[in-house]
Amino acid sequence: MGMAIVTSSILALSLTSFNPQTSAAPLSKNYLIAYNQSSLPKTYQTDIKNAGGVVINAIPEIGGLEVRSSNPNFLSNLKSNSSIIAANVEMHYKLDDEQPAGADGQPVTLQPDKNGTYWSSQWDISHLTNDGKSYKIESGGTEANGMVTHKAIVGVIDTGIDANHPDLKANYVGGESFVPKGGYSGDDPSETGNPNDVLDREGHGTHVAGSIAANGKIKGVGPDLGIRAYRIFDSSGSAPTAPIVEAVIQSAKDKVDVVNMSLGGYDNLKYEFNGSKYSDIADVLLWKRAVKYALNHNVTIVAAAGNESLNYADKKSLTDYLNANYGDTNLVFKGVTIEVPGGSPGVITVSSSNEWSKNQLAFYSNYGNSFITVAAPGGDNGPKYAGTGDLNDRDFTYRSLSTWPTYLEPYFTTIDPEHPGYAYLHGTSMASPKVAGIAGVIKAAHPDYKPAQVEALIEKTSLDYGKPGHDQYFGAGEANAYTSLTGK
Repeated sequence: MGMAIVTSSILALSLTSFNPQTSAAPLSKNYLIAYNQSSLPKTYQTDIKNAGGVVINAIPEIGGLEVRSSNPNFLSNLKSNSSIIAANVEMHYKLDDEQPAGADGQPVTLQPDKNGTYWSSQWDISHLTNDGKSYKIESGGTEANGMVTHKAIVGVIDTGIDANHPDLKANYVGGESFVPKGGYSGDDPSETGNPNDVLDREGHGTHVAGSIAANGKIKGVGPDLGIRAYRIFDSSGSAPTAPIVEAVIQSAKDKVDVVNMSLGGYDNLKYEFNGSKYSDIADVLLWKRAVKYALNHNVTIVAAAGNESLNYADKKSLTDYLNANYGDTNLVFKGVTIEVPGGSPGVITVSSSNEWSKNQLAFYSNYGNSFITVAAPGGDNGPKYAGTGDLNDRDFTYRSLSTWPTYLEPYFTTIDPEHPGYAYLHGTSMASPKVAGIAGVIKAAHPDYKPAQVEALIEKTSLDYGKPGHDQYFGAGEANAYTSLTGK
């Protein structure tokens, strides 16, 4: 079973409905299939048909299939096919919205600086860029006659982007939607299946994009980097695995330099539902293959670590977490739990630091030795809240200010009636794009660098927060754009 959890900016995480098999009439379900090799045999259509399924999506680059079947014996029928190494019910990811609880926390009324920008409110970007000094070394591109020539492109696999946002439009270079007609539920008339429809219905992707490459009232890490949208969440905020790994593969074909994935989920390698045994091995395999495909095409991949305050190195605690939050008498998790894509080899996995401490991560951030690569500022509710845990003590200015779709209602943390289009959010979702932006300016400065070299430079030049040396919270340290470009 795929633990369909998004590491969203708002800490609210949820599992979409999963029903491998019930005593009621068989329901049509989607499955992921992984063949032995990272390619598809000529017989794959027949293989699936004979097992009682229909192929709805082929991913030949990684030997994967997305299949639909209403046959309750579908998975069992596949076991006789020696060319198929793994199959499981497809996991779903879902974005949740955090809503304000009464008057808890006070929304921030944005006050522009004398120059009309919000730079003084961008504690995170100011810190990462040494008060903007890194821009003079490498901004990610060059500006001339009102046009930008991008020296590196960052792909944003997310909810889409407000391509007409005044702070983003100069750096937006296109995108693609992987959402089918009707959305993933099949009954959303606003989803037409148009591959060019990257309109951000949630706000999450636009906020992420601003941290990477905004250039207006706010600034991103690389204000001249190109940004490309890969919309994988539909208007309900939901997405299965297949379109996400497809987006990873497409980003490589588009020759982007870096991909940011502020999302993640949990796969459990052994669990039981109504007495039947299941596994998420196919999901894990296809994630690994997609990541490897991108790395082999020189795409640096950055992902959020997740917002459940879990120690990834403590495998028992991860499985206990799944049982406590999603298990019941019919559903019991028993195997090793793996986070994807953050736990996939070659991914730069980012924990969330804050403004006020060099020793403590943001309260929600996941952590763990051999899991966290580096930290980056994702924000939190401030030191007073950290001491009391009282929601009334939340100070939203300690969160990360970035772009928000101009056509959406303002996010509850932020008020700016005269200049809509900005919001304070927090989460590892806000930390990850900072590192993606750093990777982008590194690629702009060193276009010949391979992903391993980009990662090595980010780690080498990170600020050694937490315990001296590598630690479970900050990894190699807190990543920094200025030090990565100066080497010190």
